[in-house]
Amino acid sequence: MELEQRINAFVKLGAFLNQFQNNDVVKNDSIEANDLFFDGFKHQLKLAQEHNGWFTKKNITFTLSNWSNALTNKNINQWISKYNFNIVKPQTVAIIMAGNIPLVGFHDFLSVLISGHNVLVKQSSNDKHILPFLAKYLEVIEPEFKGKIKFTEEKLNNFDAVIATGSDNTARYFEYYFKDKPSIIRKNRNSVAVLTGEESDAELAALSDDIFRYYGLGCRNVSKFFIPKDYNFDAFFNAVYKWHPIINESKYANNYDYNKAVYLMSEFDMLENGFLMIKEDDSYASPIATLFYEKYNDLAELQQKLETDSDKIQCIVSNGFTANEIAFGDTQNPQLWDYADNVDTIDFLLHLS
Repeated sequence: MELEQRINAFVKLGAFLNQFQNNDVVKNDSIEANDLFFDGFKHQLKLAQEHNGWFTKKNITFTLSNWSNALTNKNINQWISKYNFNIVKPQTVAIIMAGNIPLVGFHDFLSVLISGHNVLVKQSSNDKHILPFLAKYLEVIEPEFKGKIKFTEEKLNNFDAVIATGSDNTARYFEYYFKDKPSIIRKNRNSVAVLTGEESDAELAALSDDIFRYYGLGCRNVSKFFIPKDYNFDAFFNAVYKWHPIINESKYANNYDYNKAVYLMSEFDMLENGFLMIKEDDSYASPIATLFYEKYNDLAELQQKLETDSDKIQCIVSNGFTANEIAFGDTQNPQLWDYADNVDTIDFLLHLS
Protein backbone atom coordinates (compact mmCIF):
# COMPACT_ATOMS: atom_id res chain seq x y z
CA MET A 1 0.00 0.00 0.00
CA GLU A 2 1.32 3.41 -0.96
CA LEU A 3 1.82 6.16 1.61
CA GLU A 4 -0.76 8.34 -0.14
CA GLN A 5 -3.37 5.60 0.29
CA ARG A 6 -2.69 5.47 4.00
CA ILE A 7 -2.91 9.25 4.31
CA ASN A 8 -6.19 9.36 2.39
CA ALA A 9 -7.71 6.65 4.58
CA PHE A 10 -6.98 8.56 7.78
CA VAL A 11 -8.25 11.81 6.25
CA LYS A 12 -11.53 10.01 5.51
CA LEU A 13 -11.57 8.71 9.08
CA GLY A 14 -11.18 12.29 10.31
CA ALA A 15 -14.17 13.34 8.20
CA PHE A 16 -16.17 10.44 9.65
CA LEU A 17 -15.29 11.48 13.22
CA ASN A 18 -16.30 15.07 12.45
CA GLN A 19 -19.94 13.98 12.71
CA PHE A 20 -19.53 13.05 16.38
CA GLN A 21 -17.69 16.00 17.87
CA ASN A 22 -20.72 17.82 19.23
CA ASN A 23 -23.56 16.92 21.56
CA ASP A 24 -25.92 17.01 18.59
CA VAL A 25 -24.67 14.30 16.25
CA VAL A 26 -25.56 15.10 12.65
CA LYS A 27 -25.19 12.53 9.90
CA ASN A 28 -23.36 13.70 6.77
CA ASP A 29 -24.51 11.68 3.79
CA SER A 30 -21.39 12.56 1.82
CA ILE A 31 -19.12 10.58 4.19
CA GLU A 32 -17.83 7.37 2.64
CA ALA A 33 -19.39 4.14 4.01
CA ASN A 34 -21.52 6.18 6.40
CA ASP A 35 -24.63 4.01 6.03
CA LEU A 36 -22.58 1.03 7.19
CA PHE A 37 -20.92 2.69 10.16
CA PHE A 38 -22.77 5.77 11.44
CA ASP A 39 -25.38 4.10 13.65
CA GLY A 40 -22.95 1.42 14.74
CA PHE A 41 -20.44 3.99 15.94
CA LYS A 42 -23.13 5.82 17.90
CA HIS A 43 -23.83 2.52 19.64
CA GLN A 44 -20.14 1.94 20.40
CA LEU A 45 -19.88 5.39 21.96
CA LYS A 46 -22.87 4.56 24.15
CA LEU A 47 -21.23 1.29 25.20
CA ALA A 48 -17.99 3.10 26.02
CA GLN A 49 -19.86 5.49 28.33
CA GLU A 50 -21.73 2.66 30.04
CA HIS A 51 -18.57 0.58 30.49
CA ASN A 52 -16.40 3.34 31.97
CA GLY A 53 -17.97 6.05 34.11
CA TRP A 54 -15.02 8.39 33.46
CA PHE A 55 -15.78 8.30 29.72
CA THR A 56 -18.60 10.82 29.74
CA LYS A 57 -20.21 11.99 26.53
CA LYS A 58 -18.48 15.35 26.97
CA ASN A 59 -15.04 13.76 27.28
CA ILE A 60 -15.58 11.38 24.37
CA THR A 61 -16.82 14.10 22.03
CA PHE A 62 -13.87 16.29 23.03
CA THR A 63 -11.51 13.46 22.05
CA LEU A 64 -13.29 12.84 18.76
CA SER A 65 -13.23 16.56 17.97
CA ASN A 66 -9.47 16.69 18.53
CA TRP A 67 -8.85 13.72 16.26
CA SER A 68 -11.21 15.00 13.60
CA ASN A 69 -9.32 18.30 13.56
CA ALA A 70 -5.94 16.54 13.50
CA LEU A 71 -6.69 14.08 10.71
CA THR A 72 -6.64 16.46 7.77
CA ASN A 73 -4.50 16.18 4.68
CA LYS A 74 -2.64 19.35 5.63
CA ASN A 75 -1.86 18.23 9.19
CA ILE A 76 -0.80 14.72 8.29
CA ASN A 77 1.48 15.88 5.49
CA GLN A 78 3.01 18.54 7.73
CA TRP A 79 3.66 15.86 10.34
CA ILE A 80 5.30 13.30 8.07
CA SER A 81 7.09 15.66 5.68
CA LYS A 82 10.49 15.34 7.39
CA TYR A 83 10.62 11.53 7.28
CA ASN A 84 11.73 9.06 4.61
CA PHE A 85 9.14 6.29 4.45
CA ASN A 86 10.93 4.49 1.61
CA ILE A 87 13.29 2.81 4.11
CA VAL A 88 10.50 0.90 5.86
CA LYS A 89 10.51 -2.88 5.86
CA PRO A 90 7.01 -3.76 7.08
CA GLN A 91 6.99 -5.52 10.43
CA THR A 92 4.43 -6.20 13.14
CA VAL A 93 4.43 -3.70 15.98
CA ALA A 94 2.56 -4.56 19.17
CA ILE A 95 0.91 -1.73 21.10
CA ILE A 96 -0.10 -2.15 24.73
CA MET A 97 -2.50 0.69 25.39
CA ALA A 98 -3.50 2.53 28.55
CA GLY A 99 -7.15 3.29 29.24
CA ASN A 100 -7.10 6.44 31.32
CA ILE A 101 -8.75 8.67 28.71
CA PRO A 102 -10.69 7.83 25.51
CA LEU A 103 -8.56 6.68 22.56
CA VAL A 104 -5.37 7.42 24.50
CA GLY A 105 -3.42 4.95 22.34
CA PHE A 106 -4.67 6.21 18.99
CA HIS A 107 -1.54 8.20 18.16
CA ASP A 108 0.58 5.04 18.42
CA PHE A 109 -1.96 3.15 16.30
CA LEU A 110 -1.89 5.90 13.68
CA SER A 111 1.91 6.10 13.73
CA VAL A 112 2.38 2.37 13.16
CA LEU A 113 -0.05 2.23 10.25
CA ILE A 114 1.04 5.49 8.58
CA SER A 115 4.62 4.15 8.69
CA GLY A 116 3.60 1.10 6.68
CA HIS A 117 3.87 -1.50 9.46
CA ASN A 118 1.29 -3.98 10.72
CA VAL A 119 -0.23 -3.39 14.14
CA LEU A 120 -1.13 -5.82 16.92
CA VAL A 121 -3.18 -4.05 19.60
CA LYS A 122 -3.72 -5.09 23.19
CA GLN A 123 -6.23 -2.66 24.64
CA SER A 124 -6.97 -1.70 28.19
CA SER A 125 -10.22 -3.19 29.46
CA ASN A 126 -11.23 0.40 30.32
CA ASP A 127 -11.20 1.53 26.68
CA LYS A 128 -12.12 -1.34 24.39
CA HIS A 129 -15.14 -0.23 22.36
CA ILE A 130 -14.14 2.66 20.13
CA LEU A 131 -10.85 1.77 18.42
CA PRO A 132 -11.81 -1.68 16.98
CA PHE A 133 -14.81 -0.08 15.31
CA LEU A 134 -12.65 2.66 13.77
CA ALA A 135 -10.23 -0.03 12.57
CA LYS A 136 -13.11 -1.73 10.74
CA TYR A 137 -13.98 1.59 9.13
CA LEU A 138 -10.40 1.94 7.89
CA GLU A 139 -10.50 -1.57 6.41
CA VAL A 140 -13.67 -0.79 4.48
CA ILE A 141 -12.56 2.55 3.03
CA GLU A 142 -9.05 1.20 2.33
CA PRO A 143 -9.22 -2.58 1.79
CA GLU A 144 -5.43 -2.90 1.77
CA PHE A 145 -5.52 -2.35 5.54
CA LYS A 146 -7.14 -5.77 5.87
CA GLY A 147 -4.73 -8.17 7.51
CA LYS A 148 -2.57 -5.30 8.80
CA ILE A 149 -4.66 -4.60 11.93
CA LYS A 150 -5.21 -7.16 14.67
CA PHE A 151 -6.56 -6.95 18.21
CA THR A 152 -5.91 -9.48 20.95
CA GLU A 153 -6.85 -10.06 24.57
CA GLU A 154 -4.38 -12.92 24.86
CA LYS A 155 -0.64 -13.02 25.44
CA LEU A 156 1.21 -11.14 22.70
CA ASN A 157 2.83 -13.37 20.10
CA ASN A 158 4.45 -12.99 16.69
CA PHE A 159 5.52 -9.37 16.77
CA ASP A 160 8.78 -7.58 15.99
CA ALA A 161 8.66 -4.46 18.17
CA VAL A 162 6.50 -3.04 20.92
CA ILE A 163 5.15 0.26 22.21
CA ALA A 164 3.83 -0.17 25.75
CA THR A 165 2.28 2.32 28.13
CA GLY A 166 1.66 1.67 31.81
CA SER A 167 2.48 2.61 35.36
CA ASP A 168 6.01 2.72 36.71
CA ASN A 169 5.48 -0.78 38.11
CA THR A 170 4.19 -2.29 34.87
CA ALA A 171 6.94 -0.48 32.95
CA ARG A 172 9.55 -2.46 34.88
CA TYR A 173 7.75 -5.64 33.86
CA PHE A 174 7.56 -4.46 30.25
CA GLU A 175 11.29 -3.63 30.20
CA TYR A 176 12.15 -7.13 31.38
CA TYR A 177 9.60 -8.97 29.27
CA PHE A 178 10.41 -7.11 26.04
CA LYS A 179 14.17 -6.80 26.61
CA ASP A 180 14.92 -8.63 23.36
CA LYS A 181 12.61 -6.48 21.21
CA PRO A 182 12.95 -2.89 19.97
CA SER A 183 10.63 -0.96 22.25
CA ILE A 184 9.23 2.28 23.52
CA ILE A 185 8.20 1.85 27.15
CA ARG A 186 6.20 4.69 28.67
CA LYS A 187 5.90 5.23 32.43
CA ASN A 188 3.92 7.54 34.69
CA ARG A 189 4.23 11.21 33.81
CA ASN A 190 2.38 14.29 34.91
CA SER A 191 2.16 17.85 33.70
CA VAL A 192 2.91 21.00 35.66
CA ALA A 193 2.26 24.72 35.43
CA VAL A 194 4.63 27.51 36.41
CA LEU A 195 2.90 30.66 37.65
CA THR A 196 4.47 34.01 38.42
CA GLY A 197 1.42 35.81 39.80
CA GLU A 198 1.25 37.99 36.68
CA GLU A 199 -1.14 35.69 34.79
CA SER A 200 -4.32 37.18 33.37
CA ASP A 201 -7.76 35.92 34.33
CA ALA A 202 -8.05 34.43 30.84
CA GLU A 203 -4.80 32.49 31.26
CA LEU A 204 -5.88 31.11 34.64
CA ALA A 205 -9.29 30.17 33.24
CA ALA A 206 -7.52 28.35 30.41
CA LEU A 207 -5.31 26.61 32.96
CA SER A 208 -8.44 25.22 34.60
CA ASP A 209 -9.12 23.29 31.36
CA ASP A 210 -5.65 21.76 31.65
CA ILE A 211 -6.49 20.70 35.21
CA PHE A 212 -10.06 19.42 34.95
CA ARG A 213 -10.39 18.02 31.42
CA TYR A 214 -10.82 14.22 31.60
CA TYR A 215 -11.09 14.72 35.40
CA GLY A 216 -7.31 15.14 35.49
CA LEU A 217 -6.70 11.52 34.48
CA GLY A 218 -4.39 12.20 31.51
CA CYS A 219 -0.63 12.54 31.59
CA ARG A 220 -1.08 15.93 29.89
CA ASN A 221 -3.35 17.15 32.68
CA VAL A 222 -1.76 19.64 35.07
CA SER A 223 -1.54 17.91 38.45
CA LYS A 224 0.80 20.40 40.12
CA PHE A 225 1.72 24.06 39.86
CA PHE A 226 4.73 26.02 41.02
CA ILE A 227 4.11 29.43 42.55
CA PRO A 228 6.16 32.28 44.04
CA LYS A 229 6.32 32.40 47.83
CA ASP A 230 3.90 35.30 48.19
CA TYR A 231 1.31 33.94 45.73
CA ASN A 232 -2.31 34.96 46.31
CA PHE A 233 -4.71 32.13 45.42
CA ASP A 234 -7.79 34.35 45.06
CA ALA A 235 -7.39 35.00 41.34
CA PHE A 236 -6.76 31.31 40.70
CA PHE A 237 -9.87 30.18 42.58
CA ASN A 238 -12.00 32.80 40.82
CA ALA A 239 -10.74 31.72 37.40
CA VAL A 240 -11.30 27.99 37.88
CA TYR A 241 -14.84 28.42 39.18
CA LYS A 242 -16.27 27.79 35.72
CA TRP A 243 -15.58 24.10 36.33
CA HIS A 244 -17.63 23.93 39.56
CA PRO A 245 -20.42 21.79 37.98
CA ILE A 246 -17.92 18.92 37.92
CA ILE A 247 -18.75 18.25 41.58
CA ASN A 248 -22.22 17.12 40.48
CA GLU A 249 -20.69 14.12 38.69
CA SER A 250 -20.76 11.18 41.07
CA LYS A 251 -17.39 9.54 40.39
CA TYR A 252 -15.58 12.85 40.75
CA ALA A 253 -17.59 13.82 43.85
CA ASN A 254 -16.82 10.47 45.50
CA ASN A 255 -13.10 11.02 44.98
CA TYR A 256 -13.37 14.59 46.25
CA ASP A 257 -15.14 13.47 49.42
CA TYR A 258 -12.74 10.58 50.04
CA ASN A 259 -9.56 12.61 49.54
CA LYS A 260 -10.91 15.49 51.60
CA ALA A 261 -11.66 13.10 54.45
CA VAL A 262 -8.14 11.65 54.26
CA TYR A 263 -6.56 15.11 54.36
CA LEU A 264 -8.73 16.24 57.26
CA MET A 265 -8.10 13.09 59.30
CA SER A 266 -4.37 13.40 58.63
CA GLU A 267 -4.54 17.10 59.60
CA PHE A 268 -2.90 18.19 56.35
CA ASP A 269 -3.04 21.88 55.49
CA MET A 270 -5.02 22.54 52.35
CA LEU A 271 -7.27 25.04 50.62
CA GLU A 272 -10.51 24.05 48.94
CA ASN A 273 -13.44 25.66 47.19
CA GLY A 274 -16.09 22.95 47.19
CA PHE A 275 -14.85 21.10 44.10
CA LEU A 276 -11.04 21.33 44.18
CA MET A 277 -8.46 20.95 46.93
CA ILE A 278 -4.96 22.41 46.65
CA LYS A 279 -2.22 21.09 48.87
CA GLU A 280 1.48 21.82 49.23
CA ASP A 281 3.34 18.65 48.27
CA ASP A 282 6.64 17.63 46.66
CA SER A 283 5.02 14.94 44.49
CA TYR A 284 4.01 15.44 40.87
CA ALA A 285 1.05 13.03 40.79
CA SER A 286 -1.94 14.35 42.70
CA PRO A 287 -5.18 12.45 43.41
CA ILE A 288 -8.41 13.25 41.59
CA ALA A 289 -9.96 16.54 42.76
CA THR A 290 -6.60 17.63 44.19
CA LEU A 291 -3.93 19.94 42.79
CA PHE A 292 -0.50 19.98 44.40
CA TYR A 293 1.60 23.11 44.61
CA GLU A 294 5.19 23.94 45.48
CA LYS A 295 6.71 27.34 46.15
CA TYR A 296 9.86 28.55 44.46
CA ASN A 297 12.38 31.27 45.26
CA ASP A 298 14.05 31.66 41.89
CA LEU A 299 12.88 30.79 38.36
CA ALA A 300 16.37 29.72 37.28
CA GLU A 301 16.54 27.23 40.16
CA LEU A 302 13.08 25.98 39.22
CA GLN A 303 14.17 25.47 35.62
CA GLN A 304 17.06 23.33 36.82
CA LYS A 305 14.77 21.31 39.07
CA LEU A 306 12.32 20.60 36.25
CA GLU A 307 15.14 19.63 33.91
CA THR A 308 16.43 17.20 36.55
CA ASP A 309 12.91 15.75 36.89
CA SER A 310 12.18 15.75 33.16
CA ASP A 311 11.53 12.01 33.11
CA LYS A 312 8.53 12.61 35.38
CA ILE A 313 7.04 15.49 33.39
CA GLN A 314 4.95 15.37 30.23
CA CYS A 315 4.17 19.08 29.71
CA ILE A 316 5.14 22.39 31.29
CA VAL A 317 2.43 25.06 31.06
CA SER A 318 3.79 28.58 31.36
CA ASN A 319 4.28 31.89 29.61
CA GLY A 320 7.91 32.70 28.86
CA PHE A 321 9.43 30.23 31.30
CA THR A 322 10.97 27.62 28.98
CA ALA A 323 11.45 26.94 25.28
CA ASN A 324 9.24 23.84 25.13
CA GLU A 325 6.38 25.23 27.20
CA ILE A 326 2.70 24.70 26.39
CA ALA A 327 0.33 27.66 26.34
CA PHE A 328 -2.33 27.86 29.03
CA GLY A 329 -5.33 25.73 28.00
CA ASP A 330 -3.51 23.75 25.30
CA THR A 331 -2.31 20.60 27.05
CA GLN A 332 -5.19 18.48 25.79
CA ASN A 333 -4.91 19.79 22.22
CA PRO A 334 -1.63 18.22 21.06
CA GLN A 335 -0.53 18.28 17.43
CA LEU A 336 0.40 15.12 15.57
CA TRP A 337 4.07 15.99 15.99
CA ASP A 338 3.78 16.38 19.78
CA TYR A 339 5.14 13.02 20.89
CA ALA A 340 4.48 11.46 24.28
CA ASP A 341 7.55 11.60 26.53
CA ASN A 342 9.25 13.56 23.71
CA VAL A 343 10.14 10.26 22.00
CA ASP A 344 9.78 10.42 18.22
CA THR A 345 7.56 7.43 17.50
CA ILE A 346 7.80 7.72 13.72
CA ASP A 347 11.60 7.80 13.81
CA PHE A 348 11.56 4.68 15.99
CA LEU A 349 9.22 2.90 13.59
CA LEU A 350 11.18 3.86 10.47
CA HIS A 351 14.41 2.39 11.81
CA LEU A 352 13.20 -1.03 12.92
CA SER A 353 15.43 -3.76 11.56
